[in-house]
Amino acid sequence: MYPSLLSKKILIIGSVWPEPKSSAAGSRMLQLIETFLSLNYRVIFASASTKTTNSFNLEDLGVTQQAIKLNHSSFDTFIKPLNPHIVMFDRFMTEEQFGWRVATCCPNALRILDTEDLHGLRKGRQQAHKEGKPFSLKYLFNDTSKREIASILRSDLSLIISEAEMEILKNHFNVEDQLLCYLPFMMDRISDVEIKNLPKYSERDHFIFIGNFLHDPNYHAALYLKKHIWPLIKRKLPKSELHIYGAYISGKVQQLHNEKEGFMVKGFIEDFSHVMKNTRVALVPLSYGAGLKGKIVDAMINGTPNIMTPIAAEGMFGDMRHCGFIEDSPEQFAHMAIQLFESESIWNDCQSHGFEVINKRFLKSHHQKKFSELLNQALLDIEINRENNFIGQLLQHQTMQSTKYMSLWIEEKNRNQIN
Repeated sequence: MYPSLLSKKILIIGSVWPEPKSSAAGSRMLQLIETFLSLNYRVIFASASTKTTNSFNLEDLGVTQQAIKLNHSSFDTFIKPLNPHIVMFDRFMTEEQFGWRVATCCPNALRILDTEDLHGLRKGRQQAHKEGKPFSLKYLFNDTSKREIASILRSDLSLIISEAEMEILKNHFNVEDQLLCYLPFMMDRISDVEIKNLPKYSERDHFIFIGNFLHDPNYHAALYLKKHIWPLIKRKLPKSELHIYGAYISGKVQQLHNEKEGFMVKGFIEDFSHVMKNTRVALVPLSYGAGLKGKIVDAMINGTPNIMTPIAAEGMFGDMRHCGFIEDSPEQFAHMAIQLFESESIWNDCQSHGFEVINKRFLKSHHQKKFSELLNQALLDIEINRENNFIGQLLQHQTMQSTKYMSLWIEEKNRNQIN
């Protein structure tokens, strides 16, 4: 029976503690938490990872925070009396680690997987890029994809951030509709007043690239800019600068800094929206990756047009006009970046398209309403949906539970070492 409004509880098991100022994944997690709070859920967030100085204090939102251990029965002791109605896993690796414990201790809880993006897709694209070959099913059907699809099939519902990835799951992995929920970034409407108060074209200058540099595609994009794109732009716009912002700047990223070339590695910044709204053009030359790109969403919100590669733009615009230009070759990428930088009319046009995309494709109220309806139905139909998901049942069978028995073995080994 569907729980009453006053008793609904969701346990979110995070692979990390959310860092919304460091990554799009952190912002996405906060959006999900705020959505469940708006639906009157009591939210408990647990993670086995170590908090960093960039970790968001979830208690400020009224969320209970709980440290947990990997490969340890203390998690069972924690979750049994909690008895949540929903358990959401942050990425498939977390489902592998804790999903079997949840299924054992709280068999009636709805198990949701938030994929963030398809890790197997990103892994396959990275390998194809490394080998200098076109991406194909050979690269898609990798070991990471096999683990990820198994996690999706074991779960009652998986949240998919991109329409492109929905199609991949349906067409190439034959995942049933009932197991999937399209849920992109959920943003507040940008009002006319907010648009009016943003810095205008003439008040902005320079170029920007922003990203979390623990994420390899971002480092590769910065390197690609340095070697192949920025020299072409700098030749035509000698007074311009490219500012590189992001969390976890490593030594190899810092080495790209060169003031004479106008290639400025700035590092982490608390208020990235301030620098974004004062920048004229954002560059997003990703060569591989998956999911939706938070850096493009951030640019659109702050009225900054983008030059993007097809990978960067994937799943972002649907049939709507882009907030800039999509180019693949470094020469054309640089050419359109220069044109966008120099033409106020083109710039204004692209900026307005960005506002439309946010307000029509990523509107929070629309997606929260649809998600709420789908969630309520999934809770009502949990038994019949599980009966219809034979492959999911099969993957819960003991002969398919390698992660469970590995976890138990590690726990026993650790116990013997302590004794």
